[in-house]
Amino acid sequence: MIQESDRAVLVLEDGSRFEGRSVGAATEQVGEVCFNTAMTGYQEIMSDPSYAGQIVTMTYPQIGNVGINPADMESARPWIRGFVIKESSRVASNWRSRESLGDFLRRYQIPAIEGIDTRALVVHLREKGAQRGVLSTQEWDQELLLAKARAWPGLAGMDLTQEVGCREVQPWSEGLLAWKANVWRLPEPAVTGRKRDGQPFRVVVMDFGVKRNILRSLVGAGCTLMVCPGTTSAAEILAMQPDGIFLSNGPGDPDAVTHGVATIRALVATGKPMFGICLGHQMLCLAMGAVTEKMKFGHRGGNHPVLDLKSRRVEVTSQNHGFMVRRESLPDLLAVTHESLFDGTVEGVEHRQAPIFSVQYHPEASPGPHDSHPLFRRFVERMRDGGG
Repeated sequence: MIQESDRAVLVLEDGSRFEGRSVGAATEQVGEVCFNTAMTGYQEIMSDPSYAGQIVTMTYPQIGNVGINPADMESARPWIRGFVIKESSRVASNWRSRESLGDFLRRYQIPAIEGIDTRALVVHLREKGAQRGVLSTQEWDQELLLAKARAWPGLAGMDLTQEVGCREVQPWSEGLLAWKANVWRLPEPAVTGRKRDGQPFRVVVMDFGVKRNILRSLVGAGCTLMVCPGTTSAAEILAMQPDGIFLSNGPGDPDAVTHGVATIRALVATGKPMFGICLGHQMLCLAMGAVTEKMKFGHRGGNHPVLDLKSRRVEVTSQNHGFMVRRESLPDLLAVTHESLFDGTVEGVEHRQAPIFSVQYHPEASPGPHDSHPLFRRFVERMRDGGG
């Protein structure tokens, strides 16, 4: 029997109700209820800025086993609005753990619920699609909760990039290998690529909600980074004299980030080497004239197979996106390079005339598959071929 003080409830916009036990903060939040099929990486998921505005359901039955540690944060704080799990582990069996999952959620005022049938919830979301929902430990009246869920506008048309991105231009120097060396106390190997004069490639990162592991992967591939707000103009970016430009991941509706799309359109016209991931991929396609649309329930997990249409090689990828690019809307200048083996959606494109490419998935996955990590080397090669 759940004590009244431990009670929590999740109500979806279609009236579905799930009652369980609170394992997070005593509060209430509204957001889009989605699910992630990864077996590990709950801390990275919670701190990924791309999850801003979402109440995340984990399909793996027990969460919290390895606790929380500062080194595995993908940003300065968690961005999820709520957390839904089958069972919370009360013991963190990991020498790196500094905090329990529950303490972490309470510290950041994030509500969480356990003890519900997450399989039933996921099946419901797959059949009906991602839904607006409210997760509460304070209100139990069905009609009031339903009204709150339905009053939330939803992610379609919502620009969250300025909420999660940086506020000013700043350098980033920590590489992936340096991070691993610090975490695991191993010697740091050398970076994988340099310009012909021996210097690292200068890359400007448009930050729409970038993950730290993306920045580390770029540094590890041989880049020196300047991370700038997503509102930075094309003229300001070009004034930094970059060898290449990176378009980051981020939350919300790509079509709503009109300022970023306009800047990317201007940068494409320069022919500078460019690489985009997730939201950056969608915004690049929009800048070239394509159309994006909201998916029924999105792709979120660490086990998504993607076909490289050139090599015919299948890559297992990590993904987190609720919007996609319509294949039939792509302009002739963009060629599809990758597609999902789950549903055939576009997973990668490249410019036919310029050193510009992007992917919908996350090659920097941590934890997760590293099949696609060579894409960072590909970016370096494009910059080298461009005269670096």
